[in-house]
Amino acid sequence: MSEFLIPSSRAVWLRLYPLWQWLVFMPVAVLVTLVGAVLAVLLAVLVSPRLANLYVAVPWGRILTFFAPIRVVVEGADTLDRSRSYVVVANHQSQFDIPVIYGHCGLDLRWVMKAELRKVPFVAQGCRAIGHIFVDRSNPEQARSAVNAAVARLKPGTGILFFPEGTRSRSGRLLDFKKGAFRVAIEQQLPLLPVTVIGSRDVMPADSLRMTPGTVRVLIHPPVETANLDLKDLRRISDQTRATIASGLEQAPRP
Repeated sequence: MSEFLIPSSRAVWLRLYPLWQWLVFMPVAVLVTLVGAVLAVLLAVLVSPRLANLYVAVPWGRILTFFAPIRVVVEGADTLDRSRSYVVVANHQSQFDIPVIYGHCGLDLRWVMKAELRKVPFVAQGCRAIGHIFVDRSNPEQARSAVNAAVARLKPGTGILFFPEGTRSRSGRLLDFKKGAFRVAIEQQLPLLPVTVIGSRDVMPADSLRMTPGTVRVLIHPPVETANLDLKDLRRISDQTRATIASGLEQAPRP
């Protein structure tokens, strides 16, 4: 009799989802990105980059997750002091990490992104107007100079988002951390904010355009203060932060 069982509504939805992805989500994502980039440039020039970020870029992230659709559960955001600037460090497993963190963590963030994105029309202009930071990963001096210049322009309450693994993890395993984010935090005496993203790889794996609707959890851990630290503490603070993010991946139950 099993062949006569009626499929569950979720099974039917997952079977039909590729049609939704390519006929609904992708056109919406392209349109929102293009329109958002133009609005971000205009608002950044006419008013301020901060307003462009909060009223264009943050809604961009929320719209993408809504139409995916992805349910985002954020834990720990209520403990943050939004008047402070944080160096946010998060694990990186999917292209969806950016709209998830950006749209739902409730912080005014500037994203450290690879220099290759400067070649993407509209996206590059919108990101540059808001104040996101392009770094050449093959040129540490350029990267350090670009980040330091951006930090010098930060207003209180504006933070910087790093993915210290440097690239998306293909296996889901947390990769080794590069030191740039921790150097910035120590040199600028800014608190580090570890963030664990859980489930984004199930929604969209690295190097794949295949999507699956689901739930992503964002665990915001307590800040790590860097006051009175210097560069000799860099390895210790990096290892401590990595262990904190890893603990979220290993121990947090799936929703």
